[in-house]
Amino acid sequence: MPKVTEEYIQNKKNRIIDAAYTLCLRQTVSTVTMQDIINETGLSQGGIYRFFKDIDDIFSNMLLFLRKKESIKENVDEILSQADELPPAEITNLIFDMLADFMKRELMGIEKIDFELSVLAMNDPERVDKILKNVPGAGNMEYLTMRTMEYFVKQAKTGRIHPRVTVEELLSFISSAYTGIQTTCIVNNCYRHERNPLTDLYQPEVQLKTLAKTVNYLIGEEANQ
Repeated sequence: MPKVTEEYIQNKKNRIIDAAYTLCLRQTVSTVTMQDIINETGLSQGGIYRFFKDIDDIFSNMLLFLRKKESIKENVDEILSQADELPPAEITNLIFDMLADFMKRELMGIEKIDFELSVLAMNDPERVDKILKNVPGAGNMEYLTMRTMEYFVKQAKTGRIHPRVTVEELLSFISSAYTGIQTTCIVNNCYRHERNPLTDLYQPEVQLKTLAKTVNYLIGEEANQ
């Protein structure tokens, strides 16, 4: 009997993960079943269970793959490496321009999947905990929050910014506003078929540019935008 190589195993896993991702884009995450994945891959049930325990194990591996493939961590580090040379307002604008590009590019991809997982978490938190517990490390938004926390604290201490609220309040506001923008853009661009009169405004670049202006106001940099 020929020996099964690591490359063979990984190729099979990738085929199953790719199928799960395709299905999550085509329908909502909560409605994807193991039978859907069997049909999409053309593999037998035993052929899939040979590599994954269940559908949530597949989702965990899919998210791990997407986190590596669609990471913004290097972009965040590159922008914040210029923090001592560029005005704070420009750093803010660069961060939100980067987020707008990412959201626009991935609105029908990882952004949609993240949104649907958050909806699933409200209805079945134990299942989402099971999926995410096998996805180690910080995700894009967690990493961005950690790095910007360090940045805002340092800038406030050195007097380069004069926040109107505490750093913690600022970051919680940014997180809530980003989530709201993400939800609005996804709902209006991914799910609604009728034309909304405000659809042109419900776009990442428009919404996040307004958020950048708001953040610059809150850090006392509105005059330098």
